[in-house]
Amino acid sequence: MPVCAQGHDSADDEFCDVCGLAFEHATVAEPVAAQPEPAPESRPCPVCGASLEARFCENCGADSLAATVSPEAAPAPVAAAGPVAARTWSVTVSADRAYFEKVKAEGGPDAEPIEFPPFCPERHFPLSGAQVTVGRRSQSRGILPDIDLTGPPEDVGVSRLHALLVAGPAGWSVVDMGSANGTYLNQTHTPLPANEPHPLAAGDEVHLGAWTTLTFRPDEG
Repeated sequence: MPVCAQGHDSADDEFCDVCGLAFEHATVAEPVAAQPEPAPESRPCPVCGASLEARFCENCGADSLAATVSPEAAPAPVAAAGPVAARTWSVTVSADRAYFEKVKAEGGPDAEPIEFPPFCPERHFPLSGAQVTVGRRSQSRGILPDIDLTGPPEDVGVSRLHALLVAGPAGWSVVDMGSANGTYLNQTHTPLPANEPHPLAAGDEVHLGAWTTLTFRPDEG
């Protein structure tokens, strides 16, 4: 329907029915095209980096609304093909006497044969790639962990494939791989549930076996 310059609707297309204004001064309202709704933006899983379509990650099961490691406590991600942390981190493996005494105290008579190693130099492993395996190698079973705790000295309480370290946009996480003796984070007395990622922060300690401790730190520089 024509609309005159005064804004009146008119059935006549030559003169306005309301004010009589000629329609050479009128305009016809153009319909506004409906704008398509933007497609929902995909976002990466805060644990494994896979694309999220809903709240829970279909790749690792992580809850995207749960608290994650803060940027100050974890390495920042880089735009790369895989979920690799930009800042270089490393793991220091050491014999932890305090953890050993705790294991002995809680282990009862079965813990008596366990001995703390008289000498165990610290070992350092850089973290790189999307994941790092932790355990003791077994040639017969084809298990060759990235962080090999075979020794000497050897902590027999560490499983062949004990844990997995996973890099994601929020930083590194540790996953217990169903180990025989469990994986413990910092001073907790309860082992981490198997096959679930747990975010790590700078200075965190992961305890394995009878006396093995992994300490996580960002490299200097």
